Parts: sequence; C-alpha cells; structure tokens
Amino acid sequence: MSGIKKLAGQTIWYGASSIAARFLNYLLTPYLTATLLTPAYGEMNLVYALIPFLNIIFTYGLETAYFRFVQNKERADDVYNTITVSLIISTISFTTLLLLFRQNFAELISLKEHPEYITWSAFIIGFDALTTISFAKLRQQGRPIKYASIRIASILINIIIIVFFLSVCPAIEKNNPDSIFLFFYNENIGVGYVIIANLVQSAITFLFLWQEFFSFRWKFKGALWKEIMLYSMPLIIAGFGGMINETFDRIMLGWWSTAASPKTEVAIYSGCYKLSILITLFIQAFRLGAEPFFFKEAQGENPQRIYARVMKFFVIVICCMFLVVALYIDIWKYFLGKSVYWEGLKVVPILLLANMFLGIYYNLSIWYKLSNKTLSGAWITLIGAVITLTINFFFIPTFGYMACAWATFACYGTMMVISYAWGQKAYRIPYAWKKLLAYIVIVVILYFIHLLFVNLNFGVWADRGFATVLLASFIIFVLNVEKKDFQRLPIIGRFLK
Repeated sequence: MSGIKKLAGQTIWYGASSIAARFLNYLLTPYLTATLLTPAYGEMNLVYALIPFLNIIFTYGLETAYFRFVQNKERADDVYNTITVSLIISTISFTTLLLLFRQNFAELISLKEHPEYITWSAFIIGFDALTTISFAKLRQQGRPIKYASIRIASILINIIIIVFFLSVCPAIEKNNPDSIFLFFYNENIGVGYVIIANLVQSAITFLFLWQEFFSFRWKFKGALWKEIMLYSMPLIIAGFGGMINETFDRIMLGWWSTAASPKTEVAIYSGCYKLSILITLFIQAFRLGAEPFFFKEAQGENPQRIYARVMKFFVIVICCMFLVVALYIDIWKYFLGKSVYWEGLKVVPILLLANMFLGIYYNLSIWYKLSNKTLSGAWITLIGAVITLTINFFFIPTFGYMACAWATFACYGTMMVISYAWGQKAYRIPYAWKKLLAYIVIVVILYFIHLLFVNLNFGVWADRGFATVLLASFIIFVLNVEKKDFQRLPIIGRFLK
C-alpha cells in the first residue's frame, strides 16, 4: 500500500497543478464562446486538433523512452544527453519543414485562408517539443512543485494575453484609437491572437526550464540512440493512432459534415467535449505521476499486485467523476456560455464513458511498456484508429458530431478490451475485473435512472436533489465494499474506523 500512497501523493501534486492550469485554461471556454463568433471558435479548434497530432512527430516517443532507460543509473546522463541532442536536431528540422509547407497544412484542416496559423503553430510545437524532456526530468526527479509552478504561471500568461488582445485592445481602439497599446494590435487577426498567446506561453515556458534544458552535454551515443529508437518508434505509431482517436475527429467533422456550417458543428462538438473536464483532468494528472512510478515499482517485489490496486482505486475515482458530470449536466452546460452549444449536450455521457475507457487503457498499457513490446501498443492503437476513421467516414455525413462521439466510445472501448486480453497473456496482473466492470455498469444504470426521473418533470431542484442522493449512494456503497482497503488510506481510514 505504501507504493499506492506514494503514487497518490504524486498524483495529487501533479493533479493540483494540472487541475489549476486546466481550470484556468478552461475558464477561457465560456469567455471565448461568448467573445468569438461560433465559426471562429470552430477554426480555433481545428488548429488545436492539428497541434497535438504534430506533437507526436516532434517528440517521437522520447518521453516514455526517457522514463524507461533512465532507470539504469549508470547511464542516466548518457540517456538524457543523447535524447536531448536528438530532440534539438529533429525539432529544428521538423519546424523548418512545417514552415515550408504551411499552406498545405492549412488546406488540410480546412483553413487555407489562414496559413499564418500554421506558422505560429510551428513555433508552438517546436518550443513544446524542446521542453518535453525537461518536464520529464522534473517528474523523474520528483520535483512536482517546480513542475506545477511553471505550468500554472504559463497558463496565467496565456490568459492575460488573450484577454488583452480580444477585450482590452478593442475597447482601447474604440475609446482611444491613438493609444500606444494599439501598436501591436490588428483587429483582423481575431482568433489568431489565441494562437499567438499560446506561442508566447510556450516560449516563456522554455525560458522557465532553461536550467533543466541546458543541463545536458553535447554527447551523443549512437548505439544508445538506436536502442532508444527501437523502443520509441512503435510509440510514434501508437501516438499517431492516439491523436486520430483523440482529436482528429474535429478535422474529419470539418471535412465530411453536411451541415450548413461545418465549423459551427466543430465548435459545438469541441465545446461539449470539454465537459468531460473532470475525467480528462484526473487522467492527465494520473499519467504524469503514474508513468515514472510504474517503471520504478517494476524493480520491486510483486509490482503486479500494486498495479492491480492502483487500477481499482483509479476506476472508483473515475466512476464518481462520471456521476458528478453526467448527473449535473444541467449545471455544467452553463460552462459553455452561449445556448447554441447546448444542443450538443447529448454527446457528453457518451464521451465521459469513452474517456473512462481511455483512462483504464492507460493503466493497462503498462504491460507492453515494461516488457519492451511497444509494437503491441502500436497495433492496439492502430486498431482503434481504424475504428475511428471507419465510423466517422460512413456516419458523419448523416449523424454529424454524434458519429464522432460514438466513434470515440467504440474506439477506446475496443482498445481497452484488446489491451486487457493481450496483456494478461504477456504480463499477467491480477485485476479484479468483475468488480470493476460492476462499478462501471452501476454508474451507467444510475445515470439512466436519473434520466427517467428528470423526464417526470418534478423540477430542477428535485432533479439535482435526486442526483445528489444517487451520487452519495454510490460512494457509500463503494466505501462499504472496499472498506478494508480504504481503511488503510490515512485520511479516509479515519472516517471508516
């Protein structure tokens, strides 16, 4: 249990920073949906569907490879030096290519009128790639405070710049057109200022990590690099598939939607996707703490037992988060601002379940990372990508963003099942899968019970009160079932004794 306590502590730290950073960032959602025209918000999301996809190319699996190979203390410095040198050379090369073909990429995401978005994005991706291993080093060294401080500070800078250009400058231009503050302002840039703010954020983040980044030496071990590449190359394929599954549906929606305004469809779907914020935040926080933790625990005694317990607590938490969002959707919808976005709320429960499957898959994926079978992970992700592409291709023209939601659900659900079945043969971990499946089924049933109650039209406060009863009932039920394990946790255990 001590290992789980350690992971919980790390997850809380990384979670606090991620939640604070993401919360500050997500506060922009109602602001941007209210400030920008809906098609412009759609354009922004098309750009941010491309950036994570290109991030996979720029980092090519080196983050996970770093955690895998740095465990050998004797060559830890060689690993850091070799990976950093490789990353510098590749980042310069990839950024140059992206700038040369910016028009082609703009056309790819249905934004041929704005190749400048690709130019700015190229430098964002470049700076982010260069800081990848520096952030990984902080996580490996167990320095979450600095990690959190940099993340939060950079987000605050991003928000300040966005509000300045989208709200302050237009107000100044209206009241004082000769103001010196308008020297850098051009109202025609519009949503482009969101991307520019991100560029400034990425550049400042790089400066914050200056010390970590330049702690490397220009020493490149060719044999070590080949070994690292053999491990990380399948992760690139897995990363590509993952981005197709995670963000590429926005681009496909822009391609194949038959709605009057495809960009409006993209905006509505992207806005509603963000209502899975709680589960998404927890998964991200968990991954930040879990990846280095899993590799370290692999060297101890009976790590499989620890992994199984981690999975149990993980599933319990995300089940509670599912209920918090799904049962109170009538409150969360105000997060989206304009009521035009509310028509897409029906995708939220589907996407919540899909993200639950994704989180479970991240837990399960430890088997191929520990056993150096990263090609297996690539195959699983590619299967998911094929499902995503197939469903979206055939059903977006008819069902619009609903097809994207169900494609995400089918994709992550399939990946989860395949990874479990395959992993149990290659690296058996005693997951209590029957119990975990029961928890997931129970929360889905509770959601439908609440949905039936809402349809009886007893009123908003009655609906919310009933939702609270259902949520509390599930928590009490789980605490009783898992009483022994929860009693061993310092804080919760005091209330259960």
